[in-house]
Amino acid sequence: MRTDVALVKIEAANLPKLPLGDSSKIHAGEWVIAIGSPFGLENTVTVGIVLAKGRDTGEYLPFIQTDVAVNSGNSGGPLLNMRGEVIGVNSLIYSRSGGYMSISISIDEAMRVVDQLRANGKVTRGRIAVAIGEVSKEAAESLGLGHPRGALVGVVEPGGPAEKAGVEACDIILKLSGRDIDKASDLPRMVGDTKPGTKTTLQVWRKGSTRELNITVAEMEAEKASKAPEHRPRGEQASKAFGLAVNDLPEASQKEIKIRGGVEVDIASAKQFDTVVKALGKTKPAAFFVRRGKSTQVVMVRPAVAKAQ
Repeated sequence: MRTDVALVKIEAANLPKLPLGDSSKIHAGEWVIAIGSPFGLENTVTVGIVLAKGRDTGEYLPFIQTDVAVNSGNSGGPLLNMRGEVIGVNSLIYSRSGGYMSISISIDEAMRVVDQLRANGKVTRGRIAVAIGEVSKEAAESLGLGHPRGALVGVVEPGGPAEKAGVEACDIILKLSGRDIDKASDLPRMVGDTKPGTKTTLQVWRKGSTRELNITVAEMEAEKASKAPEHRPRGEQASKAFGLAVNDLPEASQKEIKIRGGVEVDIASAKQFDTVVKALGKTKPAAFFVRRGKSTQVVMVRPAVAKAQ
């Protein structure tokens, strides 16, 4: 289960309970308390401060990071603020050095899961069928985006919602439903929280301008492993600028990896590549859209500068 949260029904009455807090209102530096049973020792209390919130250590959960001591047996216990309100669920130690860097699931996220389990008996999450990555500062500048933001699309799943909406590899998704995507990890959380079947909009950055795309969010499915085919392009050798040689990709290979050359691909031939390279500056790095198997990545390459004689 992606969230490690379950709903348990207890047949009892008048049980004591803790009030729930609002984890969105916590701040770094705030004192917090963890209660658990480390090593089987019940009702153990440890204290510390919030180091950060919204940590990107999971696919869909923005964890709360603290320096509260959490040991084996603490998982599942409450994380409390100084008002005695539950603001998180202790998850695990996040340290390679033995230090007390622990993470907790925010109570807001945990209760979203609980509400779905209570209503439907299962948790459903949205998906748009893309693989994404971060946008580097160099890539943002080279692509005319200005500052780094959004999520860079590396793979668009054939037949998925994104492909049907017109999303292409190397698009940068800037907004979902009008909400800004500051970093790549924001997108899967926002999509995952969207009810499957919802019709909404994506704003993408493509070739120097924004585009609005209509998309219908699908339901998250189990991931299917697949092996990407290897391609060994043959053809006439072209420019060796940037320390590499390029060849025209055979038509059969273009069809196999579903590349529509000439219209939607910036570089459609080795000859065009040679022309584009000659027009580039001698010192400014250039963004290369590189296809590796089924994934398209942005690689920043700086041209070699001739040494003074």
